[in-house]
Amino acid sequence: MKVLVIGSGGREHALVWKIAQSPKVDQVFCAPGNAGIADLATCIPIDSEDIDELLGFAKKEAIDLTVVGPEGPLSRGIVDIFEKQGLKIFGASKKAAELESSKSFAKNLMNKYHIQTAEGRSFTHYEKAKAYLKKQQTPIVVKADGLAAGKGVMVCRTLDEALSALERIMIDLEFGEAGRKVVIEACLTGEEASFLAFADQNP
Repeated sequence: MKVLVIGSGGREHALVWKIAQSPKVDQVFCAPGNAGIADLATCIPIDSEDIDELLGFAKKEAIDLTVVGPEGPLSRGIVDIFEKQGLKIFGASKKAAELESSKSFAKNLMNKYHIQTAEGRSFTHYEKAKAYLKKQQTPIVVKADGLAAGKGVMVCRTLDEALSALERIMIDLEFGEAGRKVVIEACLTGEEASFLAFADQNP
């Protein structure tokens, strides 16, 4: 098998390391990869979000399986696009990736299905968000709605900090398009844990 891993971080390094150990795998490519990954796979200078180039490479090299690491290409629908072209790819569909790419989508879904989550609201208008903030207790959390490389969440101890965070996100667009919408929610304290699960399309 020929396998293509998309991404360039530690997560992708771990994926390449393990995939390369399979007796079913003859060759591993990584786009774009990094210096460490280059010891285990052939790195291809294609940006992880350049879906057209990645698709062209997968077709040209007759890639048997593509594995996607980063959230960016998943949120842009790389899985849907590859599957429409008859290519096998591991990752979330564009619709499923909204759980990661849109905090307001995730919040609405949790509220709809009664999954415990911090109380909060979403805003696309700065003045409305500002007015809401002024009525809330601190500490409070202000989040850029979209993907922001793990930097779009700000825990604010005071109202001034919260108003500054809101301005950075919505006015200064410090996180780009990710800040066109914000989520403002109550600050929860306690232990944090991550749960990872794999699912197919069967109920």
